[in-house]
Amino acid sequence: MVRRTTGRQDLEAGQAPVTRALIVVNVAVFLWTLITGGSISGGGGPFSFDFELRACFPWYGRCLEGVATGEWWRIVTSAFLHGGIIHLAFNMFLLWMIGHQLERIQGPVRYLGLVLGSLTAGSLGVMLIEPLARTVGASGAVFGVMGATVALQVRRGISPWSTGIGSLLVVNLLFTFARPNISIGGHLGGLLGGLALGWAVDEADRRGLTRTVGSAIPVLFTIGCAAATIWAAGRWWDPLLG
Repeated sequence: MVRRTTGRQDLEAGQAPVTRALIVVNVAVFLWTLITGGSISGGGGPFSFDFELRACFPWYGRCLEGVATGEWWRIVTSAFLHGGIIHLAFNMFLLWMIGHQLERIQGPVRYLGLVLGSLTAGSLGVMLIEPLARTVGASGAVFGVMGATVALQVRRGISPWSTGIGSLLVVNLLFTFARPNISIGGHLGGLLGGLALGWAVDEADRRGLTRTVGSAIPVLFTIGCAAATIWAAGRWWDPLLG
């Protein structure tokens, strides 16, 4: 006989179905990049080239391909690609360590919205700061999960320093600025998105709004960030100054 469980029972048992699914998808995509010509140390390959985030591939003043030419899927798909096994392992470790706890508190639907909202906020950060960079990785989503956790803890009177999330966030921010080839825009965008969403969903709960309304906030935020990313990509020569 097989014992079937509900999503709520899975969460109570600490299984975190959404976090697990995200990790499985990321690992599967990385394996596919290896099969299609990527390297274990650097990822890449033809598959990655078609789905990584960039405003465009410029050629003599023209934009050949990228978000600016209508390849909008890159806003999301880039988060499931990684630049090597170490990049993948580090992001998946942090996603599990923080994400499964946040999912248990928020529930799978709202948690998925928080992840997607942070992801698209990270993509927007890339478009605003480094639109021509070839960017991959779930770091924007991971920073967003950290940001949402910090926001929820602060609003509930819990010190992020006492739980360790504050120190973890500071270390990762220092790493962001100290190491070359790190997407500053992606990390900061994801972090700010997560902070905003964590505050917003908690405010909705405090005001006694329904779970449906609270879960709609990340959806609307995701749509807004995606639209802003497309707008910024169309100004790839200088999205901030034009």
